[in-house]
Amino acid sequence: MFKRILIANRGEIAVRIARACRELGIAPLAVYSEADRVAPHVRVAERAACIGPASSRESYLNIDAILEAARTLGADAIHPGYGFLAENADFARAVGAGGLTFIGPSADAIAAMGDKTKARAIVSAAGVPVVPAVEDFAGGATALRTAAAQLGFPVLIKAAAGGGGKGMRIVRSAAELDDAFAAAGREAAAAFGDPRLYLERYFDRPRHIEVQILADRHNAIVHLGERECSIQRRYQKIIEESPAAILSPALRARLTAAAIAAARSVAYENAGTVEFLVTQAGEFFFLEMNTRLQVEHPVTEWVSGVDLVQAQIRVAAGEPLWLDQAALTPRGHAIECRIYAEDPAQQFLPSPGHIALLREPQGPGVRVDSGIAADYDVPVHYDPLLAKLSVWGADRETARQRLIVALREYAVLGMPTNIAFLIAVAEHPAFAAGDTHTHFISEHLQGWRPSSRHADLAAVAAAVHALLAAGTAPSAATPKAASPWQTLGGWRLGRGR
Repeated sequence: MFKRILIANRGEIAVRIARACRELGIAPLAVYSEADRVAPHVRVAERAACIGPASSRESYLNIDAILEAARTLGADAIHPGYGFLAENADFARAVGAGGLTFIGPSADAIAAMGDKTKARAIVSAAGVPVVPAVEDFAGGATALRTAAAQLGFPVLIKAAAGGGGKGMRIVRSAAELDDAFAAAGREAAAAFGDPRLYLERYFDRPRHIEVQILADRHNAIVHLGERECSIQRRYQKIIEESPAAILSPALRARLTAAAIAAARSVAYENAGTVEFLVTQAGEFFFLEMNTRLQVEHPVTEWVSGVDLVQAQIRVAAGEPLWLDQAALTPRGHAIECRIYAEDPAQQFLPSPGHIALLREPQGPGVRVDSGIAADYDVPVHYDPLLAKLSVWGADRETARQRLIVALREYAVLGMPTNIAFLIAVAEHPAFAAGDTHTHFISEHLQGWRPSSRHADLAAVAAAVHALLAAGTAPSAATPKAASPWQTLGGWRLGRGR
């Protein structure tokens, strides 16, 4: 087993990985930019090294700086988390070349699944259904129009090297095609350095369902069930749950078998996720494979009982897979919400700032994966994800009610967050009924505004915080009853107790 693992990331996922390391007796090591010098992920590490200025290109995306930090801090392995360099094949190769272990799949698997058009061809050859698409536009604008007509409008333009909604456009008529294609190409080039695009058949109101797999280097592979991730804004997930509410046993068996086939097609090792689009008619198609840990991994941990981060580390250390597929049956239901520093009433505009007050929910079946703290300045340079709230219940409705209560107990003051919006989603009758799809927000919550009730609660909490900080709150002047902890004989224990 490794002695020291460098976590090449920041925020809540770096804190999460550090905890898994400590539980395995491994020293967690951190890297940080100048903007993150006092960030929570630095505080929980045994040792840490600065890797550059605030800009992610000069810090968290700087391969040379990260490898130098690993050497300086004496790391045996590097865990990339998600985002930044997690799916960068060059980084994985550089880690291996530097004599360190990359906690993730091989560079070849990352490269194969990182190119969407290449991945489609690989999994299709393995018998996995893919969305009907056209990838060759050698004939220019004429070929593009012919391809769109062949697929039938609406069509979806996607970036070959992309993800996260970048370089993606829905085109509903031929008149929109040329401009949308040009705009998507510019966005893909800026985001990924690769302007290649392809066209896919577009489905209205599909569900986004993904399968978690785990594989070792000894050719053993299991799946840990599925997650539904249909509640999205700007093609990015904000609520995820496991298991999916609508899968029949037969469809679940076909989906999970397809996920394992996709993973085997690239000799996959470590944790990964195979994503599918599931239509209203019950068809399913491969979308992509995420060759890393997912943001939404806690819901799988809740229902499977498997610590995925520890599993990643153990598999990377060479341990054979210890899990039996037949024993991996889901227990109960879990739902996760992503807590963002953003304003849903302003088209989800990122809104980082100073956290004046933080109160995170607690209780049975409640988990918070957090990368923030009170009196902390959320940097403007990175993704505005603050934390993840996940809950577990014996069934979906119990989990949903628990989620609503936990969200109502969650307080982050000093900046706009999406907490009130998440409550609105969780309370919506369609969500309660499990009638979810990727256009849920635009269909049910377009133009959403927070209620005055939410604004009043925030104002009251902010006022109480200000009074306490100034030392003028009524409770500050009220004498407190003597505590039995204040004197040595405060607790009187009888003999034999």
